[in-house]
Amino acid sequence: MDIDRTAAHQAIAMMLAGIQIRLEEAARIARAASACVQAGSIHEGVTLALDIEQGIHEANRLLDAASFLKRFAAPDT
Repeated sequence: MDIDRTAAHQAIAMMLAGIQIRLEEAARIARAASACVQAGSIHEGVTLALDIEQGIHEANRLLDAASFLKRFAAPDT
């Protein structure tokens, strides 16, 4: 079953943009957590780093969806 290639490509592009946003936020959190640890606040750094989990989960789900959609999109010509 093939789906419209243009629509699939647009959806995949949006998913990849969403992944980028979530990973950039995760990187910002990781930098802040690292700064806390370097300043001597290990507990605060680890607690802050735990906020990364949701964004990583969402990025992974978007990646799964993009991969799935690519499989059903009409091949490039």
